[in-house]
Amino acid sequence: MIDPAREGDTCFLQGEGSGQVVARQDVAFGHKICISPIPLGANVLKYGQVIGRATRAIAPGEHAHVHNFDSARARGDLEERQETQP
Repeated sequence: MIDPAREGDTCFLQGEGSGQVVARQDVAFGHKICISPIPLGANVLKYGQVIGRATRAIAPGEHAHVHNFDSARARGDLEERQETQP
């Protein structure tokens, strides 16, 4: 998401994905909006890169942010944990 969206706005997808999604709540400029269902615990992708893990199911059109996924970016603690696990 680049432009802000208001609840009920239709967002038109550009780039690899095509189609549209209706915003389920307001989404601020530069924030993310979910474009396909993400189940609890699944990876959250942005431009094909894993940026976090869903802390609850996220429906298309929902604002995707810290309230529904844990960020994996700049998380040195996660890197250390992964290295020490068998």
